[in-house]
Amino acid sequence: MTPVPASERLILALDMADHTYALETVEKYSDYISIFKVGLELFTSSGPTIVDAIHKYGKKVFLDLKFHDIPHTVMRAALAATRLGVHMFNLHASGGVEMMQRCRDAVVELCLKENRNRPKILAVTVLTSLTRDTLRDELGIQHGLRTHVRHLAALAMKAGLDGVVASAREAAIVRAHCGGGFLIVTPGIRPSWTPPDDQKRTVTPKEAIREGADYLVVGRAILQQPDPVKALDLIRLEILSA
Repeated sequence: MTPVPASERLILALDMADHTYALETVEKYSDYISIFKVGLELFTSSGPTIVDAIHKYGKKVFLDLKFHDIPHTVMRAALAATRLGVHMFNLHASGGVEMMQRCRDAVVELCLKENRNRPKILAVTVLTSLTRDTLRDELGIQHGLRTHVRHLAALAMKAGLDGVVASAREAAIVRAHCGGGFLIVTPGIRPSWTPPDDQKRTVTPKEAIREGADYLVVGRAILQQPDPVKALDLIRLEILSA
């Protein structure tokens, strides 16, 4: 797999509901960012039109909807995402190998049949808002958090997916287990000068890259700063220095 260019390592999260504001954000940071993340809030309020609008700026989209359902339903959603032309999308690894594999196979078949670019398909491991205690006490998962992330990443690799979404705190163990060609996308990125908010397992941009992350997803740490452009530049410098 081709290494991720340095210019694409930073993904800006459009964690907002307003369609117009989202596009203003894309335009404002288009000189700095190649990939923008569209999540549940923005996609629910704006629908597929937001993806088309971002593409008109010449930018790529990470569709972060975390599909998790029966295999047939996820497969159909994956085909719809592929037809939108997104650069990457994700689903939950906890949906199982059959769900992931059927999704991947259907996307490959569609892209070959319709001569489309195949999007990267990522499996969500453990959300960065969850802790070891949550897994054990609420979800009934008795083995450790790092072990669980490694297990889910192995399932994603077995299903033929391109990589995972995981905290950078588990990036090194995923990289060691799954190899260098397996993509690792890390949310929960918080520079030392920003508060952690509702994210529990956060790391700095430099730490994330050094642990093996390919892409860093950043939203509030940039957009909620008094000077977002300065914050963005500082994060980019951290990435380059790593």
